[in-house]
Amino acid sequence: MAEHLFSEFPPVSTRQWEAVIEKDLKGGDYTKKLVWKTLEGIALRPYYRQEDLQEVKYLNTKPGDFPFVRGTKEHNHWLIHQGYCTHEGYREANRQALEGISKGVESVGFCIDGSKACTQTDMTLLLKGIDLNKTPIHFEECACSTALSYIQSFTAYVKQQNADPILVRASFDVHDFSILKDGVAAVQGFPHIRVASVDAYALHAAGATIVQELAFGLAIGSDYMNHLIDNGIKADEAANRIRFSFAVGSNYFMEVAKFRAGRLLWANAIKAYGTTDENAMKMQAHAITSPWNQTIYDPYVNMLRGTTEAMSAAIAGVDSIEVLPFDYAFHDPSVFSNRIARNTQIILKEEAHFDEVVDPAAGSYYIETLTQSIADHAWKLFKEVEDKGGYTAAFREGFIQAQIKATAQKRDANIATRRDILLGTNQFPNFVEKADTAVTPEMVTPPAATEGMAPYRGAQAFETLRYATEKSGKTPKAFMLTFGNLALCRARAQFACNFFAVAGFEVLDNNRFATIEEGVTAAQTAKAEIIVACAADDEYAAAFPKIAELLGSQGILVVAGDPECRAELEAQGITHFISVKSNVLETLKQYQTALGI
Repeated sequence: MAEHLFSEFPPVSTRQWEAVIEKDLKGGDYTKKLVWKTLEGIALRPYYRQEDLQEVKYLNTKPGDFPFVRGTKEHNHWLIHQGYCTHEGYREANRQALEGISKGVESVGFCIDGSKACTQTDMTLLLKGIDLNKTPIHFEECACSTALSYIQSFTAYVKQQNADPILVRASFDVHDFSILKDGVAAVQGFPHIRVASVDAYALHAAGATIVQELAFGLAIGSDYMNHLIDNGIKADEAANRIRFSFAVGSNYFMEVAKFRAGRLLWANAIKAYGTTDENAMKMQAHAITSPWNQTIYDPYVNMLRGTTEAMSAAIAGVDSIEVLPFDYAFHDPSVFSNRIARNTQIILKEEAHFDEVVDPAAGSYYIETLTQSIADHAWKLFKEVEDKGGYTAAFREGFIQAQIKATAQKRDANIATRRDILLGTNQFPNFVEKADTAVTPEMVTPPAATEGMAPYRGAQAFETLRYATEKSGKTPKAFMLTFGNLALCRARAQFACNFFAVAGFEVLDNNRFATIEEGVTAAQTAKAEIIVACAADDEYAAAFPKIAELLGSQGILVVAGDPECRAELEAQGITHFISVKSNVLETLKQYQTALGI
C-alpha cells in the first residue's frame, strides 16, 4: 500500500530543487543568500535530503547501542537537578534540598565552601533525611585541598546509613591530578560514584563555541584518563569515574546535535584505550542552561531561554538537567525562581511528555547531518589539542585561551551590531525598567582581559551602558521628529526608540507632525537632548537645512537611516546617523560621552 501511494509522487532530484531555488532568487547567489555559517565554521543549508546521510555511519543503531549517538539508555528519563549553596550552613542547605526534593527535584547539587574540609558531622547535617538510594548527590566547586575530605566523609556516611552501594550515585568536582588517584581509591566498592568532573560548561561561560566546548571538554576527559591509567587504574575503571557537565545554549538544533556528537566521540575515544566494557564507553552527561545567555535587564525572559535550552538537552537524551533560576545572574535564587526552574522541567516531563520518546531527532536529515558535522569539527580540534600534548599542555601554552578569546570577541561584535539578539538588552528593551536593587556595578561589568578564561555574560557590555545612565542622575531624552511619508517615518521612529532605549534614555515617540516647524517646536518644548529625524530618504535633503536652522544649538540632531544623500548632509555639518549597519554599542557609548554620562 505504501509503495503504491508513493509511486504517485515521482522523485525530485536535488538538481531540480536547486533549479527552482535559483529561479526564485532571480540570479542571486544561493550560497550567500540561503547558506549561513555558524561561529563553528559549519555551513548550514536551507534544506537537507536523504542523500546527505550517506556518510553517516551510525544510523542503524538503537538507543543504548554503541556508539551511543541515540543515547546511553533505552529510555529518555533524565533527572531534574537543582543546586543549593552551603554558605548559610549545612543545615540550611539540607533544608532547601529536602524542600526541593518534596517538590520534584530528583538530583541534588551542593555548592560547597572549598576553603574548609568536610567532617563526618558536617556531612551528616548536609545529607540528613535524603534517601541516597533514590536521590543522586553532586558536590560542586570542590577545592583541591578539601575535595578528598568530602569524598571520604561521604563514603563513610553511606556506610553508616547502610545505603546500597549499587544504587548510590554521587559525583565530585575534582580537578586536581594530585588527588585523583586517591579519590578513585576512596570510592572503591561504590560503582556509581564519579570523582573527576569535566566542567565543559565553564568553557561555554567564557565564550567558547559548541565545537570548542565539546573538543576541549573531551581533551580534559582524555587528560584525566591518561593520568589515572598512568597511576595504575584500568581504563574502564577510570572512564566510569568521569562525569561531563556541559552548558546548553540557545542554538536549539545545534545543542541537540552537540550532545549526540559528544557521546559518539567519547565512546570511540574510550574504546581506543582498549576497554571492552560498554558501560565505560557511555558518557554521563549533565546539562546546565546557559549562564552566558542570561540578562539582568528584563530578567523574566531568562525563563524562556531556560525553557528552550532545557528542551534541547531533553531531546538530546542527557542524564540530568539543571535549569538555572531566572535571577541567577544577580540574586541568590528565591523560592519563586527555584520553583519556576524546577517546574520548567516538570512541565517538559509531565505535560509535554519529552521523556516518553527516545531520541526524537533520529532520522532528521538536518539533525543527523549536523551531528556528524559537529563531531568531525570537534574531533579535528581535539586531535590538534592532543598533538600539543593534551589539554593541560595546550592550556599552559595559551592555545585554549587564544581560541576561546577569539570566539568571544566575535560573539561580542555580533551582539554589539545586533547580528545576534539578546531580547530586552540590545533589542526591544523595556523602556521604563530599572535594574533590580540587588544589582551592583560589578555584576554588569565584563571581566578585564586576562591571560586565563573568565566567565562572563554576553549582555554585560550593554548592561553597563544602561546601568551607567540609570545611576548618572540624568534622564536624557531622545525625541522622534517624525514627518513626511507615514509608513517610513513610523518604522524609523520605532527603530530609533528601541535604539536609544537600549542605553536607558527616555524616548519620546510621535505619530507624525504635520510640519517640520511643529515637530521642532515640540522637541524644544520637551527640552530633548537628542532629536532624531524620521522620514523617507528622499525627504531628508530638503528638510535638514530647515530643521538645523530652527533647532539652532539645541541638542544633537540625528538622522534615522543611511540615506543616499548622506554625503550632502555631512557637508552641511550633519554627522550623526543611526541605521541597521550601526555598531549599536559603540554608537551609544559616544552619545553617553557627549551627554556627560
